[in-house]
Amino acid sequence: PSGSGQVATTMPQRSEKDDRYRIGYQDVLDVQVFRHPELNLRVTVNPNGVIYLNRLEKPIVAVCKTERQLANDIIDAYKVKYLRDPQVNVAIVEQKSQSVAVIGAVEKPGNFYVSRRVHLLELLAMAGGPNKEAGTRLIVARTGSSSNCQAPDADPAAGDEIALMGYKIRDVQEGKKTLWMQPGDVVSVLDADIVYVYGNVNHQGEIKVREPITLTQAIASAEGLKSATRMDRIRILRQKPDSLDREELVFNLKEIDAGKERDPYLEPNDIVAVSQDSAKSILLSVGNAFKYSIPTVITRVPVP
Repeated sequence: PSGSGQVATTMPQRSEKDDRYRIGYQDVLDVQVFRHPELNLRVTVNPNGVIYLNRLEKPIVAVCKTERQLANDIIDAYKVKYLRDPQVNVAIVEQKSQSVAVIGAVEKPGNFYVSRRVHLLELLAMAGGPNKEAGTRLIVARTGSSSNCQAPDADPAAGDEIALMGYKIRDVQEGKKTLWMQPGDVVSVLDADIVYVYGNVNHQGEIKVREPITLTQAIASAEGLKSATRMDRIRILRQKPDSLDREELVFNLKEIDAGKERDPYLEPNDIVAVSQDSAKSILLSVGNAFKYSIPTVITRVPVP
């Protein structure tokens, strides 16, 4: 039997410490009733979260339950009118509801169906790890699970929000940062970061960054300084968070070389300005060079 109308379902409570797989929408289940082969059935959890079984008039709620919990509910249902002491086994044969995805600069992007909890690092391994185009960062988008298994006191509106979490790939690989994955998570491994070195260097332009890079390393990648460079005023033009403006950070390269000042790490889209031109002039030069491929470089900056 089947039904087309909406069926009211009550989600079972889920303990935060219970890591067993929970049945979700569109999962395919194998229901076996011992000594009653006529009741055996392979069934798909329908969009209402229920399944329909042979000889039972009412549907059984399946979503958010473990295999054992659902088997116990089926036993109780058959006991009402049909069987005296039924023995039931439920097995999930196809998991189609609780997937996590990995996209971006990895060897094997795609959806991964998991039957247990996995760490972010383990999921990266499933995707073959970062590829040669990967940069230094990844983002995890927590979109929510299609199984919609929430605690009884959870805010229903909370599932509509998407949380974004950023990590450095090296921190994840070294175990300094970890995250338990949840159904519906999307991991995006970002391409190589870009920093720009402009002004009085031997080779101006962009530098692709796949490892953290310092100011002096960026200058070395630009084949060093030209003569007559004022080394006590090397500037980094850095975009402010949630803004189109850039701030100007000034460093003394002589002090850095002498170990008296820290060698700062650059951030994605930093512009190293090695000249006495105004910040505005530097940005206009960068913008003219990259305006067709890097539109985000052209931003407003404070003019000294």
